[in-house]
Amino acid sequence: MDHRPQAWGRPRDDVYGPYDASYLHTSMPKTATQSPIVTGTSVIAIKFKDGVVMAADNLASYGSLARFTDVKRLRPFLSTSVVGFGGDVSDMQFLDRHLTELAIDEAYEAEGCSAGDVSSSPSSTSSSDSSPNKNGQLNASNLHKYLTKLMYRRRNSFDPLWNQILVAGFDSASQPFLASVDLRGTAFTSPSLATGYGAMLAQPIMRKYAATEEDAARLTREEAVKVVRECMKVLFYRDARSLDRFSLAVVTKDGVEISEDEVLEEQSWAFAERIRGYGTQTV
Repeated sequence: MDHRPQAWGRPRDDVYGPYDASYLHTSMPKTATQSPIVTGTSVIAIKFKDGVVMAADNLASYGSLARFTDVKRLRPFLSTSVVGFGGDVSDMQFLDRHLTELAIDEAYEAEGCSAGDVSSSPSSTSSSDSSPNKNGQLNASNLHKYLTKLMYRRRNSFDPLWNQILVAGFDSASQPFLASVDLRGTAFTSPSLATGYGAMLAQPIMRKYAATEEDAARLTREEAVKVVRECMKVLFYRDARSLDRFSLAVVTKDGVEISEDEVLEEQSWAFAERIRGYGTQTV
């Protein structure tokens, strides 16, 4: 038997004939993956009168296997915005690195020096004209527009990033901002948003409290957090690709607060013991 690593997983030549690798040699153009392997499920968010609350569980599924249970899918940006990623985890990591580089560039400009000349004194370079925002920082509205253009360009290149993204923060008028963009570059805003399965299960719950901007303006922070926790609980019980541990972010004018190890409740399935016919009970 051939125990060499290069023969692992291959049919035996002496039984099935030589392995035909001709399909690996092709003159066709380069292709990109069109089938995400490791994915994250729903991201949900809702506005309240002073900001936005966003949540996503910490699970990354390898197909239908709950493989990675400590994947954080909420990322802060410049301490002013939060980006939530649903979909392919590898594309999320690419976008996270890209946004980190963008944040570093914006931080340089906010300090008054250019990224190309870090050694110069802050007073020697003025970057107020080159920044998308007068204060040298991208707000959530600017960031969402940037991500929309990026996702649309990748889609037109037939190499899409397989993510649906929520962006939360404030717009140029200092009003709470919440918007979505998907792998096709389709973008929209709403008082409450959810990706994936949450768009079907969590949105009806959130719309009871924030169907319009006026409703969202009456919500307090505590009420918004309570609604989001209730939605995460429903998703945990109904979505087979979810987890009871999740990340919760609250964006206000004071900054971004993220708690990455929230737990829904202890012994989540304890109620099953009270169901007739469960386990060893006799009906």
